[in-house]
Amino acid sequence: MEIPMKRLILLALMTFNCTFVAADTLTLKAGHPESYVVKKGDTLWDISAAFLNDPWKWPSLWDVNPQIANPHLIYPGDQLTLVFIDGQPRLVRNGATVDSAKPHVRKSPEGRVIAKSNAIPAVDLALIEQYLVQNRVVETHWLTEQPMVLAGESPSRHHIVGDVIYIDAELPINQKYGIYERGREFFNKESGEALGQEAILSSTGQVIESGKVSKIKLLTSFRETKAGFRVLPMESDSLMSAYFTPKPAELKIPALVLATESNLREAGKLNVVYLDKGTQDGVEPGVVFSIYRDGEVIVINNDGMPVPAIERTAYDNLMASVSSDRAVKMPDVYHGKLLVFKVFDKASLGLIVSTERPVRVDDKLIAPESLALRGL
Repeated sequence: MEIPMKRLILLALMTFNCTFVAADTLTLKAGHPESYVVKKGDTLWDISAAFLNDPWKWPSLWDVNPQIANPHLIYPGDQLTLVFIDGQPRLVRNGATVDSAKPHVRKSPEGRVIAKSNAIPAVDLALIEQYLVQNRVVETHWLTEQPMVLAGESPSRHHIVGDVIYIDAELPINQKYGIYERGREFFNKESGEALGQEAILSSTGQVIESGKVSKIKLLTSFRETKAGFRVLPMESDSLMSAYFTPKPAELKIPALVLATESNLREAGKLNVVYLDKGTQDGVEPGVVFSIYRDGEVIVINNDGMPVPAIERTAYDNLMASVSSDRAVKMPDVYHGKLLVFKVFDKASLGLIVSTERPVRVDDKLIAPESLALRGL
């Protein structure tokens, strides 16, 4: 009777976890599998999404498991089994229990051997790279001091891959550079503090001749390169990690959507936006935000009837400003989730990974674990 009783307890725990939601617990997805065989191309996010409503919480699904101390090193063909530890779902490899703390030892030299380069990453850069941009946010005065494109060998004012351009500085031979167009200046909405200058990557190239006026041959083009663009080294801060480890944002003050990369009024899934927080605020690549828009303020008129903003008169607005009893703020509205992929001193770039409604400038970005989660 002991074994059937354990099974009943396990079933009860599974039902409990599928039905109730808490901010610090994992919630299993309805119809989740009992086990999973890792496939080529899987990410830890993908695997977690098969079990969890909130796949960005994947570290909690793995982190207390002695068998998967480094979950980045699981391989295609590995079988993962769902178990419960202290009432919480966890994954173990090959159906072992949590008591199996001993390392796995093969008893035969035969079998599958897979190179470590095939280990399963969290969110593979290759899966999302086509949606990302290599723009930067830098200090305005610093950008104006960088080498500038003077002209090109071609008489055209627009230069593309294969063209040679002239730069007004002596640059190291064979060094690779990014050529950037000056974009928008960003400021903090509340304080007016300058957050940086947008530098839009137009092309990359390699120095083929060094001198007072150096020559760069363009190797890639994202848009046409013109005279006046600035030349910046392809340094580590312009590169991105090979994979991202999603984790909830931890900011005391909500971030805001600063701008859309496309400069359009609205953005949707797999669009890129700028955030008004950066490394100095504790933001780092892989951070996940929930996107919310401030709830509408409803004014109660003299007849005691609610009046939405679109129908309010000047008198209604005046009365709302002098009497807090006449204005009622509605709950903030959930719009989606965002994954930060590139961070600067005072700003960041993020990819919108899910949406329920369009995202706009000034939408609020908060820690996902602080609210009920939807959309992933």
